[in-house]
Amino acid sequence: MRPPHPTEQAVGMEWYVSDADGVGGRLRAADDHFRVRELERFSTEPVDASTDAYPHLVFRATLTAWDTNDFASRLSDALGISRERINWAGTKDKYAVTTQLFSVYAPDRNDLPDVNEADIEVLGRAGRGLEFGDLAGNSFELVVSDTERPETADEITDALAAFGGAGWTNGTDRTGGTGDTGSDNSDEGGSAETIGVPNFFGQQRFGSRRPVTHKVGLAIARGDWEGAVMAYLGNPTDAEPEGTRDARRFVDDSRDWQAALERFPNRLRYERSMLHELAEHQSEGIGEPNPETYRAAIERVPSNLQRLFVHAAQSYAFNLMLSERLERGLPFDRPVEGDVVCFADRDAPDGLELPDVEREQRVDERRVRSVTRHCERGRAFVTAPLVGTETELADGEQGEIERDVLDRLGLEPSDFDLPGEFHSTGTRRAILVRTDLELEREPLTLSFSLPKGSYATVLCREYLKVDPVDLG
Repeated sequence: MRPPHPTEQAVGMEWYVSDADGVGGRLRAADDHFRVRELERFSTEPVDASTDAYPHLVFRATLTAWDTNDFASRLSDALGISRERINWAGTKDKYAVTTQLFSVYAPDRNDLPDVNEADIEVLGRAGRGLEFGDLAGNSFELVVSDTERPETADEITDALAAFGGAGWTNGTDRTGGTGDTGSDNSDEGGSAETIGVPNFFGQQRFGSRRPVTHKVGLAIARGDWEGAVMAYLGNPTDAEPEGTRDARRFVDDSRDWQAALERFPNRLRYERSMLHELAEHQSEGIGEPNPETYRAAIERVPSNLQRLFVHAAQSYAFNLMLSERLERGLPFDRPVEGDVVCFADRDAPDGLELPDVEREQRVDERRVRSVTRHCERGRAFVTAPLVGTETELADGEQGEIERDVLDRLGLEPSDFDLPGEFHSTGTRRAILVRTDLELEREPLTLSFSLPKGSYATVLCREYLKVDPVDLG
């Protein structure tokens, strides 16, 4: 294993699986170099079905350079309806070509407006709107631009195939009993092989250019509301514009909230919301802010961001646990005694390994062999915790890892018994994500599918080995 870029180490991704040099380059040189298509599980009735029973119009949209939220707002404006009447299963990035489902509560209309850079296909009607649980995963087609060492892709693929358990894919033996994975790595053609990578939370979870959300969340979990505010308002990074860095340094040095408002640019609306709360307290002349004032400042941001702070702290701890398991040389594709596994979602689309964390089992000495067979067939997955109030830690060596990471962070499950949107009961998450990868040449193109919640950039980082900013 080799250590990665310092920015990745800062969010708990402390190793690459593959030792080979990366191909270099970057993603998203153009929007159509990053294509994403949802793998959904949502059934519809014909478009002429009764609007009383099926009031939601369902359509598939292929969007170019559209953020999902911005597209929904544009659509609601064109239809003259509330934005709340439009739903989707997964939020997609602006700098890509994305294909995803939407539903519109529109019992009296079937026509959808033309929207620039949006290809819309009406599928039918449904009795309810789309929800997050309707998304099973995503398929990706990603072009790597400006590669420096494309020839190393084969060595990386071999390392990831071994890590994922070469020869296994959804119960099918790829080797034919010969030990040959059947890959064709010729320059003229493509190749297809089952690979695996640690199911890290990607850089986007923490902030690609300013990874601080987990620092805010850790402070919240420790009851340090002032520390949470300062982690978000201060703490400048080199990736930010100079004016923003100066504003953050001013906050760190002065705690003059009103003067800071004059320095923070309007585009940093969440920071400005916090500053408004603190400036109002300061203008009342009642002394320094107390913990409740700092908590009120944090609660000025939208509820989804409040939850993200805590989720990022959980994700950071999870990444550290995976890094420690890597360092100890424990397997990711099969259990050891003391692990907690979950089983596969029976309703997953064909070809997609989708863990169901609601179905768990603790692996004792008697079960290691049988659960290993389930893991080999893509029917079970070793997990680690996203720690919350209901978390039960693993036993054995994995349990040692989980307890050691929490001790280092000064956390325990009860710390997540927090007020309002910050509260979290926790869950578990598979530690390995495995997929069939098709590798094409000229240009170097990676095609694969991942379950919901897994990051394409976590797979791509193994191939490029560059600054995470270039992974987009």
